[in-house]
Amino acid sequence: MSHVVAFSAVEELAKFVHEVLCAKDSLDPAQAPLFHTPLRRGNRICGVIFHVEGPRLLRTSAVWSSEENRILFYDSSGLRFQEVNLSEAPAVE
Repeated sequence: MSHVVAFSAVEELAKFVHEVLCAKDSLDPAQAPLFHTPLRRGNRICGVIFHVEGPRLLRTSAVWSSEENRILFYDSSGLRFQEVNLSEAPAVE
């Protein structure tokens, strides 16, 4: 499933990712915090890996590639369940 969205701030993008990851496994966003790690290519940041941890070692994740302007979502078994293309993306810091 592919969608197109636009975000002007990294915080908006992170909130969207958190909502999608929590909805996938019916997790309460208040009880399942979002973690993120920058992706680097050489000395520059080229994206972010997000993940949410739930009960029973559940871990869903998403990868935002700023170069490709898309977010790929993965379930806890590693299968891609959604792709979102960005028509407008925030600058990676």
